Amino acid sequence: MSIKESDLYDPLKTYLEHQGYTIGGEVQECDLVAVKGDEMIIIELKTRVSVALLIQAARRKDISDSVYIAVPVPPGKKDLPNARGLRNLLRKLEVGLILVRFMKTKTKVDTVLHPVPYEKRMRPKKQGAILREINGRYGEFNKGGIPSTEERITAYRQEAIRLAVLLKQQGEASPKTLRELSARPEKVQSILAQNVYGWFERVRRGVYTVNDAGLEALKRYEKDFPELTSLFKNH
Repeated sequence: MSIKESDLYDPLKTYLEHQGYTIGGEVQECDLVAVKGDEMIIIELKTRVSVALLIQAARRKDISDSVYIAVPVPPGKKDLPNARGLRNLLRKLEVGLILVRFMKTKTKVDTVLHPVPYEKRMRPKKQGAILREINGRYGEFNKGGIPSTEERITAYRQEAIRLAVLLKQQGEASPKTLRELSARPEKVQSILAQNVYGWFERVRRGVYTVNDAGLEALKRYEKDFPELTSLFKNH
């Protein structure tokens, strides 16, 4: 079944008329306008969510506080793609969301989000995590916008590489010795114990070395990120 924008109009008209609204279609470039007393609702109809639809809805906020977008739920689906992210964005735009479900014998209209004033909430924990990551890096070796499958040279990875370089130079070393050589001694024990990348090996109690996997990783980093490994070798 191919759904057109105009297919959304009748279900929405019926839905709103049952709530006592008077409905107008294509009024001053607005797809649907519902009026009850002093209240005016503007609804923009589209077959899918797009940037153009969001821009259109945002412009309608100059006319009314009660602006919604109405879109059909894809056949066989319970919700829209990326529904959580979309709702979060619409809350920030102070735009409501109406879903129209076309079923075999009936059509169902669900108002899933109302346009209410958005209360901005800062997230100090996330902000702190970002600052710790930035401050924890020895240098910048990531390019913004790289694919999610491409390796990130995070602060944690940089510190693990530093320890691998130190252990390659030392042959074997205790956490105490590594803490004395490391720029961030508080990280040494946890990186060795967790061994996230499988680079480290305990040769005996309290003594560690870098294993073959770690040495292979260092070869790759020396080739791909020579500025990073040379930075550590100079310390």
